[in-house]
Amino acid sequence: LQESESENRLDGETASDSESKSDFGGSPPVPTSDDTPEVLNRALSNLSSRWKNWWVRGILTLAMITFFFIIIYLGPMVLMTIVMCVQIKCFHEIITIGYNVYHSYDLPWFRTLSWYFLLCVNYFFYGETVTDYFFTLVQREEPLRILSKYHRFISFALYLTGFCMFVLSLVKKHYRLQFYMFGWTHVTLLIVVTQSHLIIHNLFEGMIWFIVPISCVICNDIMAYMFGFFFGRTPLIKLSPKKTWEGFIGGFFSTVLFGLLLSYVMSGYRCFTCPVEFNNDTNSFTMDCEPAELFQLQEYNIPVVLQSVVGWKTVRMYPFQIHSIALSTFASLIGPFGGFFASGFKRAFKIKDFANTIPGHGGIMDRFDCQYLMATFVNVYIASFIRGPNPSKLIQQFLTLRPDQQLHIFNTLKAHLVDRGILGSLEDA
Repeated sequence: LQESESENRLDGETASDSESKSDFGGSPPVPTSDDTPEVLNRALSNLSSRWKNWWVRGILTLAMITFFFIIIYLGPMVLMTIVMCVQIKCFHEIITIGYNVYHSYDLPWFRTLSWYFLLCVNYFFYGETVTDYFFTLVQREEPLRILSKYHRFISFALYLTGFCMFVLSLVKKHYRLQFYMFGWTHVTLLIVVTQSHLIIHNLFEGMIWFIVPISCVICNDIMAYMFGFFFGRTPLIKLSPKKTWEGFIGGFFSTVLFGLLLSYVMSGYRCFTCPVEFNNDTNSFTMDCEPAELFQLQEYNIPVVLQSVVGWKTVRMYPFQIHSIALSTFASLIGPFGGFFASGFKRAFKIKDFANTIPGHGGIMDRFDCQYLMATFVNVYIASFIRGPNPSKLIQQFLTLRPDQQLHIFNTLKAHLVDRGILGSLEDA
């Protein structure tokens, strides 16, 4: 009997799950299906399912790319709003899956607490962002200055309130299921909310750090699908049977080339390369600065081995293009593992897509599973190889100190510069 029971269990289920079996229910969730618009269904009715899916995905992809260009044109504030909306939708999709898979219909306060924790985490991250990037504005307004000063304590108090509410909601017959869902909510917050705020931080470093990585992931997704559709023969990974080596390799070379070309075009425009800063005089975002060395054309020597092939000895390119090779390589080789992770997640719970929001594509999370992994890499890459001390932020913080503190820093800095001989040489000049 024990052997027959173990054979009937789902993958990963253990004998200790017998208590939660009654809570979860025995039947797996019904796979979601895409709601293809009736107009497309009629227009493509004569095609096979393979080609129909190809056209549906293609048309919706073009529509999404067009929408992407529009929100870029509308500026940073709209981009941040869209990132926030995408984050909320992705959170909703994953929480809904947990709600359906575990049949959490009778859990007290489950959905209320899930959204409450989302609110707490967003309050913490957005508060940190506002304090960091809008420091002068925060110091100018008394209510904002108080909230900024005690921001972390308020954030902790809000979370602690939710934690106590969860403990008070525990009921005897649902203990295990409630802790499953508590963990489900927090892992979702870690994956979705944290990464979305890293995207916003990348955006403030310059629009180019937002657009190029996202575009590389999009390009790799499209080109891998195209190469796999027309030339795919060799399966790549069991988690995604439709993924092929031909698509993986074709997507890699296409994405690296695309990243180089896109970086070359965008590096010539200040609106893309300058950090996004808040102008206190106009109360608006500005993207105007002297281009950093990263975005100034440099001359590079071509390796001798390649000179005979290309016929050039030197090439002029932006240093950022070299960094774009690292970004596009990650988007092509490591980024897809975010999609494989999502595929494994969906297979674990026997669902086809996270939702049916976008016909031919599934849910919002199905389109952003690789983007979140990419956002983390870009943020780490900038912190490790690009970002240096920001003089403007240091000056802003310096001006908010008391006069005696400013004088102390001034005298300390003056003594340091005199010891190094820098201040004396400036006075002589």
